[in-house]
Amino acid sequence: MGLFDFATKLFGNKYDKDLKEINPVIDKIKAAYTSIQSLSNDELRQKTSEFKKQIQDAVATQRKTISDLKEKAENTELALHEKESLYSEIDKIEKEIIFEIESQLNNILPEAFSVVKETASRFSQGNIEVTANDFDRDLAAAYDNVVINGDKAIYHNKWIAAGTEVEWNMVHYDVQLIGGYVLHSGKIAEMQTGEGKTLSATLPLYLNALSGNGVHLVTVNDYLAKRDSEWMGPLYQFHGLSVDCIDKHQPNSEERRQAYLADITYGTNNEFGFDYLRDNMARRPQDLVQRPHNYAIVDEVDSVLIDDARTPLIISGPTPTGDKHEFNELKHKIATLVNAQKKYITTVLSDAKRLINDGDDKQGGFNLLRAYRGLPKNKALIKFLSEDGVRTLLQNTENYYMQDQGKEMPKVDEELFFVIEEQHNSIELTDKGIDLITSNMDDNQFFIMPDVGATIAELEKSDAPDKEKIQTKESLMRDYSIKSERIHTVNQLLKAYTLFEKDVEYVLMDNKVKIVDEQTGRIMEGRRYSDGLHQAIEAKENVKIEAATQTFATITLQNYFRMYNKLSGMTGTAETEAGELWDIYELDVVVIPTNRPILRDDREDLVYKTAREKYNAVIEEVANLTQEGRPVLVGTTSVEISELLSRLLKMRNIKHNVLNAKLHQKEADVVAEAGKAANVTIATNMAGRGTDIKLSDEVKAAGGLAIIGTERHDSRRVDRQLRGRAGRQGDPGSSQFFVSLEDNLMRLFGSDRIAKMMDRMGLEEGEVIQHSMITKSIERAQKKVEENNFGIRKRLLEYDDVMNAQREVIYKKRKHALFGERLSVDIDNMIYDTCQSIVEEYQIAQDFDGFKLELIRFLSIDSPVDEDNFKQTNTEALTEQLYENAIAQYKVKSEIISQRTYPVIKDVYENQSTTYENIVIPFTDGMKTLQVVANLKESFESNGNNIPLAIEKGVSLAIIDDSWKENLRELDDLKQSVQNATYEQKDPLLIYKFESFNLFKQMMDKVNKDIVSFLMKANLPSQDPSQVKREQHQKENLQTSRAGIESNRHSNQSVPQQASQKIKKPIVVEKETGRNEKVIITNGAETKEIKWKKAKPLIDSGQWRRV
Repeated sequence: MGLFDFATKLFGNKYDKDLKEINPVIDKIKAAYTSIQSLSNDELRQKTSEFKKQIQDAVATQRKTISDLKEKAENTELALHEKESLYSEIDKIEKEIIFEIESQLNNILPEAFSVVKETASRFSQGNIEVTANDFDRDLAAAYDNVVINGDKAIYHNKWIAAGTEVEWNMVHYDVQLIGGYVLHSGKIAEMQTGEGKTLSATLPLYLNALSGNGVHLVTVNDYLAKRDSEWMGPLYQFHGLSVDCIDKHQPNSEERRQAYLADITYGTNNEFGFDYLRDNMARRPQDLVQRPHNYAIVDEVDSVLIDDARTPLIISGPTPTGDKHEFNELKHKIATLVNAQKKYITTVLSDAKRLINDGDDKQGGFNLLRAYRGLPKNKALIKFLSEDGVRTLLQNTENYYMQDQGKEMPKVDEELFFVIEEQHNSIELTDKGIDLITSNMDDNQFFIMPDVGATIAELEKSDAPDKEKIQTKESLMRDYSIKSERIHTVNQLLKAYTLFEKDVEYVLMDNKVKIVDEQTGRIMEGRRYSDGLHQAIEAKENVKIEAATQTFATITLQNYFRMYNKLSGMTGTAETEAGELWDIYELDVVVIPTNRPILRDDREDLVYKTAREKYNAVIEEVANLTQEGRPVLVGTTSVEISELLSRLLKMRNIKHNVLNAKLHQKEADVVAEAGKAANVTIATNMAGRGTDIKLSDEVKAAGGLAIIGTERHDSRRVDRQLRGRAGRQGDPGSSQFFVSLEDNLMRLFGSDRIAKMMDRMGLEEGEVIQHSMITKSIERAQKKVEENNFGIRKRLLEYDDVMNAQREVIYKKRKHALFGERLSVDIDNMIYDTCQSIVEEYQIAQDFDGFKLELIRFLSIDSPVDEDNFKQTNTEALTEQLYENAIAQYKVKSEIISQRTYPVIKDVYENQSTTYENIVIPFTDGMKTLQVVANLKESFESNGNNIPLAIEKGVSLAIIDDSWKENLRELDDLKQSVQNATYEQKDPLLIYKFESFNLFKQMMDKVNKDIVSFLMKANLPSQDPSQVKREQHQKENLQTSRAGIESNRHSNQSVPQQASQKIKKPIVVEKETGRNEKVIITNGAETKEIKWKKAKPLIDSGQWRRV
């Protein structure tokens, strides 16, 4: 007995412990089910009302307390610190309500689960007749399966789902009760294919919907979202719960808002995330669609929370210079460079073969390593590495040159034009490569970055005039910026030409480059690689290069789903990623037992030396299986391989269907036929994920569905997903993987032991090895890749966590500004922070004159102290004194605005109230004008007293939004620039965290000062009623984007572009000057042309103005 077996026997394993904890709950459900079975149809429905009442009664006192506190907080006479205390108490009670509701749900769980199971049982027996209520009548008007007959409502057990009529024939098994409980507990239920995950989810969805706070079922595509909402919907509707699917409705529409108000809402991960971003760009409360994030179940949770975790959802708009790039100008040089490298590597590889055959392993290994570092994907190289002893020689040579931190490696690289580190997805130009691409240029420094530090140091020491020094510095920084972008363009073009293959990572369709999802094989419509990589691929393929865009709002799926009070998920393949799911989301994975034992025969891998031998063996196996009358599903990792196998099968006259990224529209039809006798289906890894391949009795008798994997995937989950297509619900079946030493996984991470063993055994061409030890060795290689990918994901998520922390602060401020409830507290804090900032800045410098000017500039007040007191008073006391004066001044200002505005409002209300509901009033601080939206009737009835709040809301939203967009752009630039820190042996992430904190601090300080400054100076430019206009919504063209995921072997994120979404805005926003656009400014004595990002601070200081 091994140590692990002994420990398991002594302490038990996780699977047994999980079931031991769950079984008592299942026993309670079974006991409750007996009593539920005896209820009439009407009594069964009545249970839902009883559950709802029990939950509402439990939290009624707390909700009454919140209502009283809110009413008290609305008192305008209340001190602001008291308001802040009240709001803190409200937040605390709201959290207590969440915990109390969860406790009540746990209490009613056995009965609630029993109600759902009994409802499913009665539908499976036929139609159900109940006493009709108003909800039934509304359903009957919209759905054919509900019919009103007098005072009775008849729920038919046949209805339309995804365009097809379905007849209900499912009742929850015990294992589905287990799955339902695990989902309700906020964990991940791993259920095998065909075990009924969709039905299991009905239990926790019904239970949690009883709270009235809404629950979400998240799917990976809109087909599943629409199908499942229609398929499971009648189960909930029978009990008076509303069901909807957000993907059926347009964004920002009233229909989508109502979909979120439904008790149970289905939708795709993309749309849930995009709606969150859109809500945080809304300018009116009525434009919001989402409620607070209560509870979500994520279907195919591994795909959403692992594969797509680092994928940002992006809402973007045009950038001033988005169509300016050098991809077309530089691609010919890169093509020349790549061709030169290919030609050279062919020679080097030929020499390596000759030297190795002559017995000179030292020089031959050296040439072999040089070829590998030059073009690791060269097909001739890959084929040569499969020969006896060659791979071992390469590994030994590489180990020699990698020792002493790679001190000897430059000898290998010196004759190459560029070096590819395939495992790290990096490409570096050598001096020889730079010489080649600059050989026909006058400027031999075209790709050489200037040494900024050394040049500036020399400049400071020189006797040149200050004006000349400034011009030289500007020229130097401009040169640095241009060359930095140029080198980035070259690197992305090199990646496009050497690491990204057509029909593997992407396909060309409709004259566009479309990314293929590595996990599913589907085309990811609208997604684009980020950081210029997609544009580089477009340049390589000679298609239109799309313009770059600017980010307006963004969030990763990881950070979106972590906002839910409770999150759970279901999939057939999560156990291998359990560690990551716990580390990032604190989600425990519970393996659910199968309803029937799995009869599938999972065979050990067959390992061949070359890919050609492997594919010949696959074709032979397919031919044998079809002769036995068994259906065959052949899984591939790329479009290229699926088309190769299709050609080979055609040569053997074997009928088959192909399902890949180019043909994904046929998925439903192909999957429907996949289970028929002797039917052969070639599919990229998607293999109809989310659907079951059903078998006839004839096929079962022949041995069931045969799965053939043509390559081991980087991730064990994907292999398990493919295996899981066979053996559903106790069906017979088999799975067999064919592997070669030329496969990507084996080439990059395969065990040395396999290569050595095949060499020692002296295997002839076409011979194969098969052993459990080999299979385990391959799985160890997969584990290495998974660990590597987890490291990449975790690091990228750490970058996003920095932005997420800032996002939470901004969106919280924005929400306060949108609703206005807590805005007075925020404004109060902004005034205090502005006072503190001014005092600290000028007291340290003992600059009283600067202090007075700053007070006038931002607060429009005089100094409350003279110069002597300014220098002697401590900072805290002076800040407090200044704050009190500013608050008093602001209150007076607000009253004056109300008095000045009311006559205008009165005139409009009395003469045009039938025309206007909301009005737009222009206010100015003397420099810029903002349009403030207010309700006309409310403004009239309050004698204009609501106008100061409307100004606060409008000003805060406008300034926060502009500053946040600018900050996002700064963070994008920072993230790219800090990567150069690796050359200085520094951690880019640490620098990014430090610099981004400083950027955010500066932004918040500027936001506070800008808002306070405008509010202190705000005035009505004219009391002419014609200045007051009807509120209009301008539509702004924005793009919703889901960043495309590259192959896990590549680490770039992607920034996609989908169809434009219309965002309603109540004001017209003038086009901003781009931060890098040049403008002319003057101070009266001097005029100069500089970039806007440098000019803006000078203009803001008041000493310069724009010409």
